[in-house]
Amino acid sequence: MTILPAYRVDGPVHGPPVVLSGSLGSDHRMWRPQAGALAAAGYRVISYDHRGHGASPTPPGPYEMAGLAADAAALLDELDLPEAHFAGLSLGGMVGMWLAAHRPDRVRGLVLCCTSADLNPRSGWAERARLVRAEGTGAVAEAVVSRWLTPDCAQRRPEFVAELRGMITATSAEGYAACCGAIERMDLLPLLPTISAPTLVISGSEDPATPPEHGRLIADRIPGARFALVEQAAHLGNVEQPAEFTQLVLEHLGALDV
Repeated sequence: MTILPAYRVDGPVHGPPVVLSGSLGSDHRMWRPQAGALAAAGYRVISYDHRGHGASPTPPGPYEMAGLAADAAALLDELDLPEAHFAGLSLGGMVGMWLAAHRPDRVRGLVLCCTSADLNPRSGWAERARLVRAEGTGAVAEAVVSRWLTPDCAQRRPEFVAELRGMITATSAEGYAACCGAIERMDLLPLLPTISAPTLVISGSEDPATPPEHGRLIADRIPGARFALVEQAAHLGNVEQPAEFTQLVLEHLGALDV
């Protein structure tokens, strides 16, 4: 079952379109730094909520990466966009890899942030799904935020920690757990050599969830991909080091839109 995700559009209506796809447990607000900068640079920015996240519908599980990517394609159809740049972080990057491999006609340029093509141990995702279904997303909020930000950032910005924790606890338990199942069952490694979209892979040096070696592996296997490492950034590197992430994205997309 494909759904039309909830979404927000910023920037000029005729600008080159960029879709921003977020992490497990977040909503479109995690992309605020990049959405504003990309819109100011003339891009039409579409940030959206995965199924079961934010204001998007929560269809019954199980979910698979193919279904999450179909939701993103449905969003492009809704906005009458034959193709767009696609930037995804964590779960959003997984969706981007699947979409770029299976629907290359829809992805003009690809940015993969703090993500993985095969995230083991698989048993951990099943255990997290069971916990969330039993106790709600609040049961994992503190542990998840501790991986999203470095300890120094979390200590300096308690209000930011509270906002991110609120995103997680507001996420549907079924939506979160079903997305855990999609990650548990995915293996995108065989698809990477088939991706033809110009690709930038960004990792955070302090990311405990998807360490830099995951990003390097993706960049090594996608033909022509470039790898960039951002220092002093954990899993949500785009919000912890927004200026550097944004500059990398703008440079990559700008080279494709000249």
